[in-house]
Amino acid sequence: MKFGFEVPTSGVFAGPDSLARVARHGEQIGFDYLHIGDHLVIPRSIQSSYPYSDSGAFLGEWSSKENQGEDDLGLHFEQLTTLSYLAANTNKINLLSSVCILPYRQPVLTAKILATIDVLSNGRLIVGCGAGWMEEEFEALGLDTFKKRGSVTNEYIDAFRELWTSPNPTFKGEYVSFSDIYFAPKPIQKPYPPIWIGGESPAAIRRAANYGDVWYPFGNNPQYPLDTIDRLKNGIEKLNCKLDEADRDINKIGIALSAEMWYSDTDPIFDENGNRKLLTGEPSQVAEDIYNLAEIGVSYLTLDYKGTDIDETLYKMERFTKLVKALL
Repeated sequence: MKFGFEVPTSGVFAGPDSLARVARHGEQIGFDYLHIGDHLVIPRSIQSSYPYSDSGAFLGEWSSKENQGEDDLGLHFEQLTTLSYLAANTNKINLLSSVCILPYRQPVLTAKILATIDVLSNGRLIVGCGAGWMEEEFEALGLDTFKKRGSVTNEYIDAFRELWTSPNPTFKGEYVSFSDIYFAPKPIQKPYPPIWIGGESPAAIRRAANYGDVWYPFGNNPQYPLDTIDRLKNGIEKLNCKLDEADRDINKIGIALSAEMWYSDTDPIFDENGNRKLLTGEPSQVAEDIYNLAEIGVSYLTLDYKGTDIDETLYKMERFTKLVKALL
């Protein structure tokens, strides 16, 4: 099992010193990858339903809205620029875009930025891909592709692969076309950096089966919950069915899980039926849950170490490595 964590790219804790400090600490104590989210602008009025809350309300990251000022609510460092910064401040930890909303950026430029990050980081990039959920953000960026975002995302991935692997890239699609160009540098990783497909919906599972090297669901989507071993196993079975349809082998795609919303190694959290929630409880209980996740095929696990300040975040990361990871 490989473990990842988030660095603070939004809200009151975001800043160059905090970014570098959390990233370097995670690398030093043995984490395998770090990740950051992707928002370019935050609309002041959001009617779109956020997939990862029961109410559908979009909650601020790294602290509650009550603790944030106007500037803090809108503060989101650009994802790909920040990954470049983190590449320069670390040496070996992998760098995951979790997830990059592909329709937000022009695809040839995005492919070049991603390839550049992979080269400058000496092959440490993981390309987490998503289609997006916030229609107002699409509109603020001048995009009319929200209703077609799934098709746009799929086509952009195909275009990336062509640009990253072909000596004479040529592509003609509905949303992107290019030919008669040089495209260099190519990524260091061959044939290209791993592509993680985020999402839990049937469309996301189908995209993972057709385009992904790793399926990367979040466990707390109320519409498609993956918050127990059995539910996640069922999700993997659905993925396997789509892989069969795509004539791909289940062994050729990895399984990652973002379970940031539950993790606690101090006190168990119980659901409405009184059952202990996955990845909560004593360190030994959390370690047993991780073992069971590995048994059903999960190879990557992202957990939440955010605290009330950066020092508490670093403490929680270190506590995990000493009390939970040490048991595995």
